[in-house]
This record gives sequence, structure tokens and C-alpha cells, in this order.
Amino acid sequence: MNSFLNILVRRLVTMAFSNRRSKMLTFIMAVILAALGTFNILNKPAATARPVQHEAPGENYALTGRVVRVADGDTFTLLVDGRQQRIRMASIDAPETTKDSQQPGQPMAQASKKSLADMIAGQTLSLICFEHDQFGRNVCDVPLGDGSTANQKQVAAGMAWANMEGRGKYMRDAKIPELEQHARQAKLGLWQEPNPIRPWVWRYQCWKKGQC
Repeated sequence: MNSFLNILVRRLVTMAFSNRRSKMLTFIMAVILAALGTFNILNKPAATARPVQHEAPGENYALTGRVVRVADGDTFTLLVDGRQQRIRMASIDAPETTKDSQQPGQPMAQASKKSLADMIAGQTLSLICFEHDQFGRNVCDVPLGDGSTANQKQVAAGMAWANMEGRGKYMRDAKIPELEQHARQAKLGLWQEPNPIRPWVWRYQCWKKGQC
């Protein structure tokens, strides 16, 4: 269409100049030139705006599988669709188990591990997960059939602390600090000791600084 109009315009220009008295041809030429300009404008590709990139907010996700291993009082392995997923329980921190001679365990570590194993080992569970930690583990709440979570029960039994490391930046469940207070007052589990060392302090002072 554009090429046809260009040819037509050239012919009309020639005719107009050969017959200066032909006002009608001049008028027609002006109309066609205007039409040609409009056609070009309408067919000019529109500038494409670059989409604004927004970082999607973090969303919870679910994992359903069978518990195949309990590592300690707040960590276990879930078999999901044939693949093993490491789970770090959210909002709590259990006594550290012995890793090697340079990283000895804490008192109550084995009792805490047994408490969690008795609760969830071999069961098929649906977890509510929030993120992956620096070790690639899924950070999750572990709902149980009675409406509570294994996270809550570990703390309520004195088998783990409410994880208040970093002024509570890892706390996901507002009920857990209160459960710790009840366990402390009742001297349950690790609270039988007068001043049990919090795991995040143990990891720093004992494992990192060697001040066990």
C-alpha cells in the first residue's frame, strides 16, 4: 500500500508541474500526501515500554512426605516423591548433638532427639515451609493431627528453646515463646538445669571459639 501511494504521488507531481493551472490535481495531490502521512504514522511501530521488574514476595509452600530420619531435636529428613528433603523446624532451636571432637554436643541433646523421633519418625506429614536456610534445608512448621505442631510440642516439653537468635528474627510462631516460659517455670526437660546454654550461644562460644 505504501509503495502504491508513493508511485501515485510521483505521477501527480509530474502532472501538476506540467499543468500549473490544474488546481484540482494540486488539491488531489495534497489530499493524498496527507493520507500518506497518516498511513505512515498509523503503521509506525509503537515504542515498547520495558516491563518494570518487581521482586515477588516470599510465599509459603507445602511439603508432604514420610519422615525417614531424625538427626536431632529440630532437624529431620522427609522423603518427598522419592527425593530426600532436609527439614529444619521453624521457630525453635534444640540442643546440639555431637558432630566431632571439635564440636561436642550439649546436655539433653539425645533426649531432645528421642522426643522428636517418638513424635514423628516413620509418619507421613504435610509441612508448611517458609524458606531455605543457608545450608539448603527447608525451614518448616510441622503440623500434627491434634492441631498443634511438633515445633510447639518440643518447646512445651522443655526439649528445645524458642529460637530468639538475632532478636527473634527467626521466630515464625508467636505461641512458642510463651510455651518456653511455661516449660521453664515447670522445670521441664532442659530447664532442670539452672542455666542451660542456648544452642546459638553454644555454637559460637564452644564450636567457634573453643570455649566449652
